[in-house]
Amino acid sequence: MHNLYSRFNNLTALLSSCMMALLAAIALSSLVLTADPKGEVHITSVKVIPRKHASKKQDLAFVNFNITADLTPLFHWNTKQLFLTLEAEYTNTQGVKNEVVIWDRIVRRKEDAVVSVLGKNKYMFREVSASFKNVPPAHYALKYNVMPYVGALTYGEAGRTREPVAFPPRKSHV
Repeated sequence: MHNLYSRFNNLTALLSSCMMALLAAIALSSLVLTADPKGEVHITSVKVIPRKHASKKQDLAFVNFNITADLTPLFHWNTKQLFLTLEAEYTNTQGVKNEVVIWDRIVRRKEDAVVSVLGKNKYMFREVSASFKNVPPAHYALKYNVMPYVGALTYGEAGRTREPVAFPPRKSHV
């Protein structure tokens, strides 16, 4: 009645349908499992230094910070890894809102999810308009991105500076 090819086709169609239903259930359940991690961000110092780059003067900001956060609630059975960023959020003199990543880290295991970092910016922090002069103070935020095995990426914020941190007057060229 049914040949071998027809039976194999029916079996693989059933198995692939079951697999897709299982993956959809996993993806939906990871959206339901939400956590609220807690962290603190403290900026210890900000220095602004002028630098000549490609015949253009541009200010560079060097930020020293202290981050403490417990991100273990974000790890569950569907969490592959976390991507952490420290972002400086400010509005420049032209009124453009900027969110600049100045530090990042990948956390792959729950055992490493308690973060305590005393460091400085990993990436160059410069103002596109060439100067931090008259730029309003910046907020600094510790943000995370949960990368699951299956499902949508989720984003959130674990900590933020309580008060905005002002850019000091620039030092003389080193």
